Amino acid sequence: MISAKQLADLGYKTFSSSMFLLTLYGGYLLSNGVYRAYQRNIQLKEQGINADDTKQ
Repeated sequence: MISAKQLADLGYKTFSSSMFLLTLYGGYLLSNGVYRAYQRNIQLKEQGINADDTKQ
């Protein structure tokens, strides 16, 4: 039989692990978005279009 303390420890570890994975995934999404914006800015500069003019 599992004790209440062991169950609480297991729940805490599960919750902590899921929050860690969500943080990693959020960091991945954020860095991916920044990279895409950076690439788009470079592409627009190569085409001679000011990136600020496209945001109207």
